[in-house]
Amino acid sequence: MAPVPTLQPFHVLDDARKDDKTLPAFMVSTTRGFLPRDEPITELPAEFAALDTLLHRCPIKTATGEPGLLAEGRLGEVVEQEFPNLVEHVGKFANDQAMLTALYRDYSFLASSYLLEPCHHNMLKSGSYGLGRSVLPENISMPLAEVARLTGFQPYMEYAGSYALYNYRLLDPTLGLTYDNIAPIRAFENGLDRTSSEAGFVLTHVDMVKESPELVAGAMNTLKGAEHYLAHGDKQLFKDGLKEVMNSLTKINSVLERMWSRSKPGEYGNFRTFIFGITGQSMFPNGVIYKGVSDTPLSFRGESGANDSMVPLSDNLLQISMPESPLTEILKDFRKYRPGNHMEFLSWVKSSAEQVGIKKLALEDAESATLYLHALDQVRDFRWRHWNFTREYIIKKTAHPTATGGSPIIRWLPNQLNAVINTQMEVFKVLEDLNCVTPKIAEVREKVTKQKGDLTKEVEKFCAERGA
Repeated sequence: MAPVPTLQPFHVLDDARKDDKTLPAFMVSTTRGFLPRDEPITELPAEFAALDTLLHRCPIKTATGEPGLLAEGRLGEVVEQEFPNLVEHVGKFANDQAMLTALYRDYSFLASSYLLEPCHHNMLKSGSYGLGRSVLPENISMPLAEVARLTGFQPYMEYAGSYALYNYRLLDPTLGLTYDNIAPIRAFENGLDRTSSEAGFVLTHVDMVKESPELVAGAMNTLKGAEHYLAHGDKQLFKDGLKEVMNSLTKINSVLERMWSRSKPGEYGNFRTFIFGITGQSMFPNGVIYKGVSDTPLSFRGESGANDSMVPLSDNLLQISMPESPLTEILKDFRKYRPGNHMEFLSWVKSSAEQVGIKKLALEDAESATLYLHALDQVRDFRWRHWNFTREYIIKKTAHPTATGGSPIIRWLPNQLNAVINTQMEVFKVLEDLNCVTPKIAEVREKVTKQKGDLTKEVEKFCAERGA
């Protein structure tokens, strides 16, 4: 008889320990999920007043409603002629991870603004991005590289530590984290107006991740339940965990659906230019020299919602197999662009799910298989919505072939979506063999089958139109 697997422990916080500034700003918890342990810092120390002032002047439309430096095409000039190199002050905050993350957010905003400012104006004039700046000056590159080193982020704008999850503030701290009570801290276009499409784009991601504590708890309970079942033969905790995962993903999907009303498809391109990365982009054919940091050009992927940890957690827990392909290699590369503790947790979930055999256990009986199917269906639903957004916000609006993270805009998301659908098809076959295809399951199967066909046709159509 095979020995019962014993999972290695992973410390998921049940108390976010908000007052401990020495801990990383992002640590997985059952109270905050994948959000930062405490609300993001909004005010920089006096040593960085010049950075704060420059970022207030930077957006296309500033908080006062007046045109900013990016609108005037003057940011590069101001950075090169007026902005000091403040790297000597970074070390003063070496034991304050929250403040370092705020500095990382702000320097990465400045770096992206500086590098992509020419692309914004090229797009306005010609409809194409042209070339970005190929050299990042020392007054940005050196402090950015240092805060990135001290926090564990890449020295370029990331989703969690910069543009989205560390870029919101509570309007009234007594009212807590609700959509109507949050606003962005930094913006490229008009995001300082919380009713704008840029603000809606950022804040909807925050609003989604607010629902992640239940997903984290559900994943932990599913794994604990699998371990308990293998040791004692009682499967209830395993099933309850799958229910938690499904319920959490259902809530996350309902929030994602609100993106349509909060961030308009026709306005996404107004700020999208500034969240592009270097890797795989025509704007940076030879990478970027970080003066004072590296004489060799560097290249990093851009900000992308694909760097969020919720769906990768679900992939790893539910053992959704991705095809061996260059598209999947890009997916693996994206893993570097997450907070370190998130990466460690996702890796632990993947290895733990393999150790206890989550998928195998789920397919042993009809009740577990049905719960597993519905959890998969919420992952599919998320990815289908993401594809719909990509189609309406990007593919129909621009011929640029790559997403902000550097992945092929047409084929990359379908790669992951088809992987979920194929896993569901396996489950349908198991339920057929168990003679347990209920009307609800039959309805899901019909929807998924149709969606797979529709996706294939859409991808073929867009590829044919673009010669991709």
